[in-house]
Amino acid sequence: MFPGPLGQSLAGRALQQGLWSLAVVDIRDFARDKHRTVDDTPFGGGPGMVMRPDVLAAAIDATVTGAAGAAQPEAGAAEQPLLYFSPRGRRLDQALVHEVKAAGGATLLCGRFEGVDERLLEARPVVEVSLGDFVLSGGEIAAYALIDAVVRLLPGVMGAEESGTEESFADGLLEYPQYTRPQEWEGRGVPEVLLSGHHGRIAAWRREMAEKITALRRPDLWKRYAGRKPGVKD
Repeated sequence: MFPGPLGQSLAGRALQQGLWSLAVVDIRDFARDKHRTVDDTPFGGGPGMVMRPDVLAAAIDATVTGAAGAAQPEAGAAEQPLLYFSPRGRRLDQALVHEVKAAGGATLLCGRFEGVDERLLEARPVVEVSLGDFVLSGGEIAAYALIDAVVRLLPGVMGAEESGTEESFADGLLEYPQYTRPQEWEGRGVPEVLLSGHHGRIAAWRREMAEKITALRRPDLWKRYAGRKPGVKD
């Protein structure tokens, strides 16, 4: 399943250029029987299967040990996190993306079936992460999302350096509206301020639009933003 979509476009080119790397570990390689079993029925009954703690712990321990020193974290950054994708985890947001970037990478555990044995989460420094309030068949799609979000922040991946800073969530706001050619389309024109060439007015307009859109569409983000900015009404 990997690199999958991560092997295409900007992320794919950056992978080929060595700007980032991806090591895939098959959990079945750490199974303890000839059938390479990684799951079993849940104690207490119930549908589905649960991933075994002994097999997962062996895979994690070997992976973390093998990855030690492979990436260079930013100065003062925390150790590379061990992340497990779960609907009950911390919501994946831009702040977490920057944390992973600063740490120089992460070990990602993609669960399947009914999840993993709770004892694994207690015995290893696992941080549960959720892509949103819905359930996926496995953690791979969530892993794609996190990796792509981190990779695009790395130097040399994006075409313009400012592309990573002038976008949604960069400063706690959703992004302002964007326009390109043609100047007139189906009776709709481009806002005059964007044609003025006045950089100060354009910047002010974009900030105003970002604030309006955030307040309208994401009251939760707007509340946090307003609380940090003096003079902005909640």
